[in-house]
Amino acid sequence: MGVLLLGAHMSIAGGVSHALDRAASVRSNAVQVFTKNNRQWIGPPINEEDVERWRTQMPALGINYAASHASYLINLASPKDELWEKSRLAHKDEIRRAHAYAIPHVVLHPGAHTGAGDEAGIARIAEALNRIHAETPDCTDTVTCLEIMAGQGSVLGRNLAQLRAIIDQVEDQTRVGVCLDTCHAYAAGYDLRSADGYTAFIAEVDRWLGLETVKVWHFNDSKGALGSNLDRHVHIGEGEIGEQGFRHILNDLRWDGIAMLLETPKEETLEEDAMNLARLCALVEDEGRIPPGLRKA
Repeated sequence: MGVLLLGAHMSIAGGVSHALDRAASVRSNAVQVFTKNNRQWIGPPINEEDVERWRTQMPALGINYAASHASYLINLASPKDELWEKSRLAHKDEIRRAHAYAIPHVVLHPGAHTGAGDEAGIARIAEALNRIHAETPDCTDTVTCLEIMAGQGSVLGRNLAQLRAIIDQVEDQTRVGVCLDTCHAYAAGYDLRSADGYTAFIAEVDRWLGLETVKVWHFNDSKGALGSNLDRHVHIGEGEIGEQGFRHILNDLRWDGIAMLLETPKEETLEEDAMNLARLCALVEDEGRIPPGLRKA
């Protein structure tokens, strides 16, 4: 039983490695980043000086885990060949960048089929991943984590069965995992609020995916109601899920070693991140599992 990995998505203004400083400033021990400008398809050449700063500052600042999030522009499910190829190359770039920083997990929104149908969209996602894997044999330790989605429109990944269907068509399944987002799961219809609801959800995760497939959690309360398909993140305890939903996850020892990362609204001061981390820590039953920097004096 180890210390929890708690953190938040941080800005990379000034360089990717500067996200580590921001994570340390709120006393967290985990972080999520973009490894380039999120609004660009392909980023500039990898900055080797920044990579070296990342490698030295990560242990120096007590950051024990990092994930990256792929650009929201990417749509591997697109039926349009030009957009699909552009997306495939962009995600390939994301994998190479994460690998350069020794970031093990790249969270990816699976994509939207935009009318082609679920089956076609799922096949497109898997085909893209298979080609990316074939073209990046040096990045076998960099895993794409397909994120569960809230279920709006033609977006895929709106339930555990769809995530399973994608993974089943991936040839090298050691290079694919899952990210469970609390807001998305709740909006998709999985009730995390009660002990019974949480138990049922985790049983479904184990049934469809296997718990070992879950590599990272996103911790976001939900503005939308259960099954609303509304992807709107709010602060911990201020949404429809409520604090109890997060208590179940935080104290479930099956997630030992799996990071829990905030994607809640915030300003540059990061005061909201500090607030949300404090709220999470208050829900942890064993104080010895709270990251040292977040323990009460």
